[in-house]
Amino acid sequence: MQPVRDSHAGLAVEASGLVKKFDNVRAVDGIDLEIRRGQVFGVLGPNGAGKTTMLKMLATLLPIDGGVARVFGVDVATNPHQVRQLVGVTGQYASVDENLTGRENLVLFGRLLGLPRAQAHATADELLASFGLSDAADRQLKGFSGGMRRRLDLAASLIRRPPLIFLDEPTTGLDPRTRGQMWDTIRSLVRGGATVLLTTQYLDEADQLADRIAVIDRGTKVAEGTPDELKASVGNSTLHVRLEDRERTADAAAIVARILGEEPVLTPEAGGLNIALADANRAADVLIAFREMKLGISTASVRQPTLDEVFLALTGHHSTAADGAKEEVR
Repeated sequence: MQPVRDSHAGLAVEASGLVKKFDNVRAVDGIDLEIRRGQVFGVLGPNGAGKTTMLKMLATLLPIDGGVARVFGVDVATNPHQVRQLVGVTGQYASVDENLTGRENLVLFGRLLGLPRAQAHATADELLASFGLSDAADRQLKGFSGGMRRRLDLAASLIRRPPLIFLDEPTTGLDPRTRGQMWDTIRSLVRGGATVLLTTQYLDEADQLADRIAVIDRGTKVAEGTPDELKASVGNSTLHVRLEDRERTADAAAIVARILGEEPVLTPEAGGLNIALADANRAADVLIAFREMKLGISTASVRQPTLDEVFLALTGHHSTAADGAKEEVR
């Protein structure tokens, strides 16, 4: 891997007050980040939240309009060329050429990055083997599956063995089996000493991979912590109730507020309530009150909160909901 500075020891990324504006829209609005070396740091949020824009700023692909960012102590705005030696980027869409073979793609990237011909070929073969693509090395990408393309794209970003890897929604559109393979690959990168900044819309992905998670919505960071810390922030347990009569969701919410002193998170279209419980025993109090008020229940369950409930509690909508606008790709 590339040598890195010893200043700002322990931090791979340090950002303060990051701002990016497109016309009158603040796509990134004052975000702070600290990512320790050797971590998988997850950035969770819906389409349009500002995840990709923030990543592009840190990777020197977009200018920073406000705030300061450093990668291994190197200022992103004033030393972009040095930063580019320290990072590898895999975007939402494959950057490989489907008219070339897998090996040809990697050799081409190696040569463009300044590797001698022999080293470019040796590196390509090593990466193909590492990503389970050796058997397909001499096939054109036209014959690759979506998962194979994503793995090759990730391999291309690792040709220079960067210590910091930016993965922008790397498993979007992949089937569950291929997503699992990508997760294993990401874990192996971290075991090898890399630091990973992962943006995702998938709650299970963040839960499975991330040491810490920042939740971003509409350009701002609304929460940060470990997966367990974020779940604990909405209660030790969650009571999920679905009413027989959806029209009485508001009545049920009023009962919950009276008994627990806090409003539940509603899904009125489904007649559902997600009720955070500091004490799981309080679930019985809520259900008894529903029965006394003749509120019919079709389903009820108590379990630990999920990241989806965290996102609902923080933003008022599910993490997979679009904000009505896609990420900026300028």
